Amino acid sequence: MGRLADYAETLDTAAREAKATPQITPVDTAFTVTDAYKVQKLSVDRRLERGERRIGVKMGLTSRAKMLQVGVDEMAWGRLTDAMLLEEGSALSRARYVHPRVEPEVAFLMKAPLVGKVTAAAALAAVEAIAPAMEIIDSRYENFKFALEDVIADNTSSSGLVIGSWHDPRIDFSNLGVILEIDGEVVQVGSTAAILGHPIRSLVAAARLVVEAGEQINAGDIVMAGGITAAPNLAPGQTVRTTVQNLGAVMF
Repeated sequence: MGRLADYAETLDTAAREAKATPQITPVDTAFTVTDAYKVQKLSVDRRLERGERRIGVKMGLTSRAKMLQVGVDEMAWGRLTDAMLLEEGSALSRARYVHPRVEPEVAFLMKAPLVGKVTAAAALAAVEAIAPAMEIIDSRYENFKFALEDVIADNTSSSGLVIGSWHDPRIDFSNLGVILEIDGEVVQVGSTAAILGHPIRSLVAAARLVVEAGEQINAGDIVMAGGITAAPNLAPGQTVRTTVQNLGAVMF
């Protein structure tokens, strides 16, 4: 476990100090996806030991736009902590990040646990509410370049999330229009259908993938469904807003 613990420490330090670090895979050709998830857990565990609290999970690489943007072809998941949660409408410090980007998403709030292989109907029945959301992603690797194993080890680049108002999940959210604006200019347009054809499929996948790590989605957890569009870079002074049809807007 020695080398994996070393990778976890390196990535944790890179995130805390907002300094880029070299990729793992070009040097360690034996580094596997299984190894990567072990590193992710070890790295996040360091944060929990410092007092952060787990609040849920995030899905990554759930849309063709995201897969194409980062050059991978498989879904991944990561862990969310309370230190990552940004107050809606507030400001964030660019200094906390290496090279941050933002992507529009949909968030689920769970009212019941989800474990293992479940149907879409069972997944939806476990949802308390849904909300428009945005995720700040910030790969800790130099030049935002990584293989699938690298990004999983780096908690799937997850760095922050901001969530709008919660809504009844019984509304049809399968194909809602999504607009991402920066300083009032539309920079990305998409649909919730970009998330695996329907965002609920992301929740189904999350329940299956998380249990493989010996964990589960719990009541009270937030689950981020994954990026809907490509993720533009963030610069200081910008006002960022995502509007999801029938769900309203979220901004920072």
